[in-house]
Amino acid sequence: MDKRNEHLRVCVVIPAYNESSIIGDVIAKIVKVFKNTPYSTEIVVVNDASKDRTGDIARKHGATVIDHVLNSGAGGATATGLSYAEQKRFDIAATMDADGQHSAESVLRGVIEIIKRDDDLLIGSRMIDKKGMSKTKIIGNRGLSFITYVIFGISSTDSQSGLRIFSHRALQELRWKTSGYEFCSEMLWRAKQQNLKIGEFPIEAIYTEYSKSKGQNNWNGINIVKSLLRRRIAELLG
Repeated sequence: MDKRNEHLRVCVVIPAYNESSIIGDVIAKIVKVFKNTPYSTEIVVVNDASKDRTGDIARKHGATVIDHVLNSGAGGATATGLSYAEQKRFDIAATMDADGQHSAESVLRGVIEIIKRDDDLLIGSRMIDKKGMSKTKIIGNRGLSFITYVIFGISSTDSQSGLRIFSHRALQELRWKTSGYEFCSEMLWRAKQQNLKIGEFPIEAIYTEYSKSKGQNNWNGINIVKSLLRRRIAELLG
């Protein structure tokens, strides 16, 4: 490994809402995987006004916890975590879902890849290797990725992936306005506007009965499309 990369500081951001049954395990796996790497790593859990003990359990497992008084949605919680990473001057940040869908190994591989490729925003794509994904999720993901291309002109195999790696430049320049799941597509749009280099790398999604019950469904995709269209039209007319 390049000596210049040995002391990079990495922030792993985990937006979480009512994840007390699994958040401790997710944190423990990140700690284990990153323990023997040369990176200085901090895990930040954004507790998005959970009604359970998500925040307490995350603290008990050694994570830095940022508590939201009001639920702000996936986009808002992610923005809070990345803002913290920028303020603390981390070299790289990664986001991952709190429901156990993403492996710690995939997060580490993404960090290594973004350093190697010199990308600014690296998306962990479940669609390059669709193993374990239901046909319903495949159709939904392809549909939203197609809509992202139609509205914003951005090609992505998995525009809705929650596993993303950010360069220091991306942390400084990347901002978005939506707070729900539509932020995933808007983020790609804003990255394009800032001339950030966007890439993808394959990840395997871990689907359990628990993780299947979380996240967005295909019907919610209709609301996402409506929100994105309103945002796009408003900016075109403005």
